[in-house]
Amino acid sequence: MSVSAKDVKALRDRTGAGMMECKAALVEAGGDAEKAVDILRVKGAAKAEKRGGREAAEGTVASYIHANKQVGVLVEVDCETDFVARGDEFQAFAYDVALHVAGSPTTLAVTEEEVPAEAREREARIFAEQAAGEGKPENVQQKISEGRMRKWLEEVVLLNQKHVNEAKHESKTIEQLRADLSAKTGENIVIRRFSRFAVGE
Repeated sequence: MSVSAKDVKALRDRTGAGMMECKAALVEAGGDAEKAVDILRVKGAAKAEKRGGREAAEGTVASYIHANKQVGVLVEVDCETDFVARGDEFQAFAYDVALHVAGSPTTLAVTEEEVPAEAREREARIFAEQAAGEGKPENVQQKISEGRMRKWLEEVVLLNQKHVNEAKHESKTIEQLRADLSAKTGENIVIRRFSRFAVGE
C-alpha cells in the first residue's frame, strides 16, 4: 500500500525516527499510525517512548547571510522545550544548517517525501532515457536509472547531504548531525523548513 507524505511526517514528528523507517513502518502497519509506533519501538528506531506523543513545538529561526551579501538563508529548526531551544548547541546546529543551505544551491527539500512530484518524475524520465540510450539490457537500464535517482536525491534532499564543512563535521550528513543532537538533548529535533535567497535568482 502507499502512504502519504503527511502521515510519514506526522509519525516522524511523534517518534524522531528517520523518514524511510517511518514510511516502512506505516506500510507494514497498513497505514495504522499506532501500530506503526509499536513497530518502530520494537525495532528500536523510536528515540524514546516518553517522546512518542510530544510535538516539536518550540525552536528557533536561524539566519545566515554570506559575506558578499548576495546569498541569504532562513531555516526553522524545532524541538520540544524552550530550554533546549535556547541552548548554545541547538542554536549552533540551526546556524550550521542555514550556512549549509547557503552553500548548497541544489537543495530542493528537507526530506525525500517533500521533493516535488513533478521534479522527481522529470528526473526519472531523463535517467530512463539516458539509460535506454546506452544500449544495455532492460533490467540493467532499470538499475542504472534507480542508481542515478538515488544519487540525485542525495544531492537535492537536505537530510541526505553531507555538511558543506566536511572537515568540521567529520563528513556527517545533516540527518546524522540532527540525530546526534536529538540523542544528546533527549528531544525530537526537526528541521521544519528553509528558504534560500540569492541575488538575481
